[in-house]
Amino acid sequence: MSDLESFRQDTRAWLEANCPEEMRHPIREEGDAYWGGRNATFKSPAQKQWFEAMASRGWTVPDWPKEYGGGGLSAPEAKILREEMARIKARSPLNSFGIWMLGPALLKFGTEEQKTTILPDVAQGKIRWCQGYSEPGSGSDLVSLQTFGEDKGDHWVVNGQKIWTSYADKADWIFCLVRTDKANKYQGISFLLFDMASPGVTTKPILLISGNSPFCETFFDNVEVPKGQIVGDLNRGWDVAKYLLGHEREMISGGGLGAGMMSIGKQFSAVAAEEPVLRADFADFDVEVMAFRAMNEKFMDELKSGKAHPAQPNMMKYVGTELNKRRYELIMAAGGSAALEWDSAESEGGSKARTWLRTKANSIEGGTSEVMLGVVAKRILDLPGV
Repeated sequence: MSDLESFRQDTRAWLEANCPEEMRHPIREEGDAYWGGRNATFKSPAQKQWFEAMASRGWTVPDWPKEYGGGGLSAPEAKILREEMARIKARSPLNSFGIWMLGPALLKFGTEEQKTTILPDVAQGKIRWCQGYSEPGSGSDLVSLQTFGEDKGDHWVVNGQKIWTSYADKADWIFCLVRTDKANKYQGISFLLFDMASPGVTTKPILLISGNSPFCETFFDNVEVPKGQIVGDLNRGWDVAKYLLGHEREMISGGGLGAGMMSIGKQFSAVAAEEPVLRADFADFDVEVMAFRAMNEKFMDELKSGKAHPAQPNMMKYVGTELNKRRYELIMAAGGSAALEWDSAESEGGSKARTWLRTKANSIEGGTSEVMLGVVAKRILDLPGV
């Protein structure tokens, strides 16, 4: 038996013994996902058990180095763990922008002190992070951002506003793009980390058509940020930001359909039996999901081997988010008029309708579908510009 075969058998046995049955069902509402943080609470004993079991092995971030709180798994081992979790439909033990976005950026650009102090807390779910990128008038064109950090010797004083800051009202810390040189549009931005409890930080939720939203407006009024909380070089935050955006787009592309990019044909087999047009639509969707899963695995393997094209996350983001929107269009079609119900206990508070409406933001957040297609056309297909 090879080492990888042995690892698979051991991993399968461990997951079977340690993943509670309750954690082997799809996430249906916000509380089903554990986000960690200073004020976090567990929805159930099973959620707590699953998180603590995975965290004890460093498997909330299985391919991070052990010295930074990770599991120290090789790329093939991490892939096996993902496959075995998907086999039993295990939920992620910890949802975290710190894992999906900040962590990879710190591993590449952070100082050793930042890695050893911040990353273990991310892995253990002790700090919940949010992202401060977009501003009113500065969405896809982030180089036009105006939030400014004034140099005060041993710290910056930050003033400005961010918008569409996901879960800012629940986050402990923020990783934030701040202009630190007004004279240099492209190289005058720095990547800062600071506590959301700092004096001068306020948030205001933004409600969407679904009736709720993770998005917030975030305001900075003379917020003091120590100099040691910069990631990467002064005025070179765009380098960090671009690297992080790639990981954000991978996260958005895969997150909406759940672990393993689940198909939906079996879920609506009874409806499909009576509706041949819907049956064909389900089949077509499931084929595309399988193709997306294959593409995702290919890109992950190329990323780990250093052979990935830098624009591949843009392709994944576009396809994944468009698939997620289509998924909920089909769910609504299969549910008929009952799927539009908004408030009853039977509809779980209108979860289908509210999620359907929420997916409309997938093709805007993290870069619009139009921008993603433009990047793919220019950088992958090498098509001429307009």
